[in-house]
Amino acid sequence: MRIILISAVASATLIAGGYAIPESSVNATALSAAYVANAHGADAAYYNPAAMVNNDDANLLEVDTTYIGLSPIDFSGITGNYSSKEEKFLVPSFHYTSKKLGDNGARFGFSITAPAGLSKRWDSAVAKASAEEFTLQAVEFNPSIAVALSDKVSMGVGFRVISSEGIVKASRIGVYSQDMTGNAINYGYNLALNYKPVANLSLAATYRSKVSLNEEGSADLAYSPANFSKNVPVSVSIPIPATFNLACAYTFDTGTTVEAVYERTYWSSYKQLKFDYTNATAEAVFGSIKPKNWNDTNTYRLGLTQKYDRWVAMAGVAVDKTPVPTATLGYELPDSDAIIASLGGRYQIDKSWNIGLAGLVDMKKNREVSQASGINGTFSNARAYLVTAGIEYRF
Repeated sequence: MRIILISAVASATLIAGGYAIPESSVNATALSAAYVANAHGADAAYYNPAAMVNNDDANLLEVDTTYIGLSPIDFSGITGNYSSKEEKFLVPSFHYTSKKLGDNGARFGFSITAPAGLSKRWDSAVAKASAEEFTLQAVEFNPSIAVALSDKVSMGVGFRVISSEGIVKASRIGVYSQDMTGNAINYGYNLALNYKPVANLSLAATYRSKVSLNEEGSADLAYSPANFSKNVPVSVSIPIPATFNLACAYTFDTGTTVEAVYERTYWSSYKQLKFDYTNATAEAVFGSIKPKNWNDTNTYRLGLTQKYDRWVAMAGVAVDKTPVPTATLGYELPDSDAIIASLGGRYQIDKSWNIGLAGLVDMKKNREVSQASGINGTFSNARAYLVTAGIEYRF
């Protein structure tokens, strides 16, 4: 069922590694997600709700669309040379922040994003045995509210609702096949604190809670010589790990803003994958525990913003570590450490409208894998390409 996709991605918003999608707006894509302490505009509702109190006293609405292209991943090893299929997606997102609510300056925000996604398909018989298709779609609804604690300190609180669904297929001709689907709605929260000791310096901390995905679905299973009925009930629980960000942004008199972000993702909560079947025979054949033992990771992001009258230019870089240890790496997520680079810009059409465009490339390092009884070889040429276009309206 699709949960195995989420187990592979295991991603909440702003999670590093795996196939997380931390870029859910023009600004985030342009800055390689180094967009926390300097979050402003409508998308502050998502990246740092505490910063909403620093927005102008107006309603802000932003709509974005992101193209995501995943290149084929090449494998070369003792089982042969083969590649996964190329994947392409269009992912919309929505952000809104309100004008001041009452005399205390509180703000309301709301975002709709796709915090995680994965589609990995293989034609090779070796890879199909465990990952013929892994496809995930996840949508997050994230309302939030911000209040000013003083003229320098603000805090934000959000409620996360994640709806997800997907497909997992695996097969070995004449031996077994799995065709699983599932869906779930799960909940979490996020917190943010913003501190502006002086006008041109902003410090921020954000936290997103761990969310346990308690998936329920069905599977069509076959195992020679046994045959199972279609729609065998199956369930599994997978943790989406907590994330913590510390960020600092400084704006120079030239209109240049530099932001550095340290991101900690608590992937170690993902220790194993276990499918539970109500059918005793299915449980005996397909219900074995699969160790994962992922590692906590650190991600380092750096963003640069330059204002030119009606224009804003942005660039970013990031060093992104994979949480997946060699011992438990599989074809569904042959992940590796990555270097990320991005560029983008915005243009203020008039006092109500501005538009933006940004691009990003995520360059995965080659990953050599040597497992005692499993994958032995090298994964290479993994790339992810993102292009985000968006428009913001002020009213």
